[in-house]
Amino acid sequence: MGNRGMEDLIPLVNKLQDAFSTIGQSCNLDLPQIAVVGGQSAGKSSVLENFVGRDFLPRGSGIVTRRPLVLQLISANAEWAEFLHCKGKKFTDFDEVRQEIEAETDRITGANKGISPVPINLRVYSPHVLNLTLIDLPGITKVPVGDQPADIEQQIRDMIMQFICRESCLILAVTPANSDLANSDALKLAKDVDPQGQRTIGVITKLDLMDEGTDAREVLENKLLPLRRGYIGVVNRSQKDIDGKKDIKMAMAAERKFFLTHPAYRHMADKMGTPCLQKVLNQQLTNHIRDTLPAFRSKLQTQLLALDKEAEEYRGYRPDDPGRKTKQLLQMVQQFSVDFEKRIEGSGDQVDTVELSGGAKINRIFHERFPFELVKMECDDKEMRREISYAIKNIHGIRTGLFTPDMAFEAIVKKQIVKIKEPCIKCVDMVIQELINTVRQCTNKLDCFPRLREETERIVTSHIRDRESKAKDQVLLLIDVQLSYINTNHEDFIGFANAQQSSKQSNKQSSAVNQVIRKGWLTINNISIIKGGAKEYWFVLTAESLSWFKDDEEKEKKYMLPLDNLKVRDVEKGFMSSKHAFAIFNTEQRNVYKDNRFLELACDTQDEVDSWRASLLRAGVYPERSSNVSEPVLENDVLGHVDNFSMDPQLERKVETIRNLVESYMAIVNKCIRDLMPKTIMHLMITNVKDFINAELLAQLYSAGDQGALMDESQEQVQRRDEVLRTHQSLKEALAIIGDISTSTISTPMPPPVNDWRSGSHLQPAPLVPGGCHQASAPVLEEGEGLHLLPTAQDHWGHSTTVLTVPRFPAAPTGLLPASPGEARPRHPIPPTSLLHRPLHKSNTYSSSSL
Repeated sequence: MGNRGMEDLIPLVNKLQDAFSTIGQSCNLDLPQIAVVGGQSAGKSSVLENFVGRDFLPRGSGIVTRRPLVLQLISANAEWAEFLHCKGKKFTDFDEVRQEIEAETDRITGANKGISPVPINLRVYSPHVLNLTLIDLPGITKVPVGDQPADIEQQIRDMIMQFICRESCLILAVTPANSDLANSDALKLAKDVDPQGQRTIGVITKLDLMDEGTDAREVLENKLLPLRRGYIGVVNRSQKDIDGKKDIKMAMAAERKFFLTHPAYRHMADKMGTPCLQKVLNQQLTNHIRDTLPAFRSKLQTQLLALDKEAEEYRGYRPDDPGRKTKQLLQMVQQFSVDFEKRIEGSGDQVDTVELSGGAKINRIFHERFPFELVKMECDDKEMRREISYAIKNIHGIRTGLFTPDMAFEAIVKKQIVKIKEPCIKCVDMVIQELINTVRQCTNKLDCFPRLREETERIVTSHIRDRESKAKDQVLLLIDVQLSYINTNHEDFIGFANAQQSSKQSNKQSSAVNQVIRKGWLTINNISIIKGGAKEYWFVLTAESLSWFKDDEEKEKKYMLPLDNLKVRDVEKGFMSSKHAFAIFNTEQRNVYKDNRFLELACDTQDEVDSWRASLLRAGVYPERSSNVSEPVLENDVLGHVDNFSMDPQLERKVETIRNLVESYMAIVNKCIRDLMPKTIMHLMITNVKDFINAELLAQLYSAGDQGALMDESQEQVQRRDEVLRTHQSLKEALAIIGDISTSTISTPMPPPVNDWRSGSHLQPAPLVPGGCHQASAPVLEEGEGLHLLPTAQDHWGHSTTVLTVPRFPAAPTGLLPASPGEARPRHPIPPTSLLHRPLHKSNTYSSSSL
């Protein structure tokens, strides 16, 4: 290929690729795209071909590029091309590539000059290219021809904007030299998307086709419409050259000759031509590579530091050493014991901030889940009254009793106590499951020894199951103890004298304190879409009400809901909803909130829902009972009996008295059970399991079989050790390679910004020296045979400097500069400062008298 600069970059990129491939990672350099923008027939495709070094694009007069061509260059061992629309077909002849581009263009746009924004995707694989994306865009045209739409200009502009507005796209603004630069559409588009000129390079084509006596010198010297990166002139092949199969290499030689021999360009020949354009673009790619090196180096150093400690442990590792196995077994068991205790008891180091673990979950079971399950087992008020009325009537039998029977109270209380067994057993099951989960989490560190992990889990889990039966027996014993004796002399028991409904209510009111039970964010789901849909509010739950505010500052209260006659029911999670919900409703079928019979509240997790339900329970808002098939009949029966009982004031008083007594006594029992259950489980289960792990686990492991087999490493661990050592070494080598690249490549700084593109030349007056002369601007006249203008190359600001050579003068009486030591000839400064502030052209002539 013809682009030698690109080939110089390839070893650089290959080194980076090698550095990352040794550690199994990809080196994503994300090199910039290069897009050529310009008017119709400005020579865009030729510029692109020269950069690639291959002759493969359609050429001709008029609009030739009618669809964007996205050309992906991919480094490979062989050279071929393939199209996205012809997957699997390889093109090795680039003349066929050109024909396929023309055919694919006509297939979409037709053969009558139509255009389309649908790009043609072409991939060129070659050992002579970098992984780059080049974009050949349709030329900007103003008058539609053939099948082109009326808004052809706007369509092409929109098409170009899709590509050049990306920050990773270098813009080659191509303008033919035989047109007015001030009317350049390419420069206008480039300025719109790149006002600072950081990624725009001006390209002047067709310098060889300018009228005789004219040239583009002022443009190329960056004086007329200055660009931050300046302009580069190129001479492309003519259609005659292309038809004559003149290759790119010969065209570049002819281009070089043109610039060296042309009187207007020969002083800047080294900064003109396709090789210079290639050099500038390749330098930009080099800058990009250097810019990415710090991030690459930081990434590799981070990985190296993360592996340092582990690699140090693996060095000198001997898997079959018996002493090592024994030592490691002791360390693993000790670490397992420490991890288990930390998860249960809690620890300040390595705190899990994602989810609750071990002891925190068990605490939640003790103080939220278990009390909630207890309340769910309580009878509802109507069912309680029905059972009491049946008990009283059955105890009296055929006779009508005069007094409230103690036996009815005892029968109802024992029935309620028996119901406590189910939530107590469920509490034990939940704690056991959490202990087993904790054991599994702690054995994750034993993954490298699968036999040891398996045996550890089996031994500890078996011990937990053994303790399960003892814990459940003890829990049932607690219930049986409560059933064995009904202590009506308990200090908290209200007694028969205080068992009237009025006294109970007064006690409740006197003990009720408007204390805050819980605060937090909840979403109200059942707000109509017209009113804004679901909204999140800050809720405050007290012993008497549920209030919500606009935010957690609690300044703007939205609503306050009294807790009287409220209950909680479950709400199924919606199909499209990610939240978990529950609902609050009024047992008397009244509206809870505005026109809503229920208030549906939602949280992010089920744990939050359970926590809110437990808090509502503390405030006296109980859950709704699940119904069964026979319940409607019973309910009607109850209502009928209650209605009948209401006709008998004496029976009604007895029922109310026993109900109050049962509630009072069951409150004592529940309080006792809520206190004893965590203590019983803690003693018989959790503490015992911790002691077993500390004292007996190691002995059980030794008695389980061959200790050597227990410490056999998994195949994954062997691979992990080898991979860590290999990766650690590769990271060191990769960092060394990147260090070499950093020192072997030179970054070219961005040129300083220029003023507005249409501000003209940027020649600035030089600083004054004593005597009023401009130090740098005053050209020195040397003796010579005639008056000549010898422009030199541009300085680093993009400005040209000019030296005048004048005839020999006689000794001047005034204004002479002292000659340097050993200098034979006088040196004469030019006094008129007006000459020093304007550009010098070859048409300027000065006489000796004027000097």
